[in-house]
Amino acid sequence: MENLPAHVAVIMDGNGRWARKKGLQRLLGHREGYKTLRGVLLDASELGIRYLTVYAFSAENWRRPKEEVDGLMVLIERAAKDELRTMHQNNVRVQVAGRIDEVPEGLRKALEHGIETTKDNTGITFTLAINYGGRAEIVDAIKEIVAQGVPAGQITEETVAAHLYNPETPEPDLMIRTAGEMRWSNFLIWQSAYCELFVTDTTWPEFGSKDLLSAVHTYQSRTRKFGAVVE
Repeated sequence: MENLPAHVAVIMDGNGRWARKKGLQRLLGHREGYKTLRGVLLDASELGIRYLTVYAFSAENWRRPKEEVDGLMVLIERAAKDELRTMHQNNVRVQVAGRIDEVPEGLRKALEHGIETTKDNTGITFTLAINYGGRAEIVDAIKEIVAQGVPAGQITEETVAAHLYNPETPEPDLMIRTAGEMRWSNFLIWQSAYCELFVTDTTWPEFGSKDLLSAVHTYQSRTRKFGAVVE
């Protein structure tokens, strides 16, 4: 497939709305969303996409009801453990983005184990953004730069980019947002300056192979200008 986005980022929105429409608890929507993610990761890998980054839990999500937050932490921890063998067998490399030192210890250890186990894999790189905020990422980068004593006059965009959570990961080419909302929600705000945006009304639990292909085909039909004029 020509002109394939190397890096696809996804704002997985609509789990709660999907559950509400069906008269279910919100946590059941998140569980269904987890099933969707398993399929999307496989589909992305088979398409030849090199990087997939998903917004699993934002720094602002701590404001949600405690029961939902606790349930999400347990769900993500179980998923990290249950899926590791399959991901490792499929040559997936696991990364995280966010302040994982602030998540429950069991989840943090599961994520760190996944990172260590798959660090030498050469297939698709799967980044889980958890306890993540785009502004917080920039703040953390600036703190590192200051701590290293870099003179203000020597700080460039490249300097900041080199101190983001995963600086070796290229900027996303395509950002997919499900459930129809037209906003970034503080996700990869530095890296997504020139990425293409694809918004679908389909909720995340309903998102499937055809939806991913539709997003990719839409990306392929566009001309990326990066601020220039394309004749």
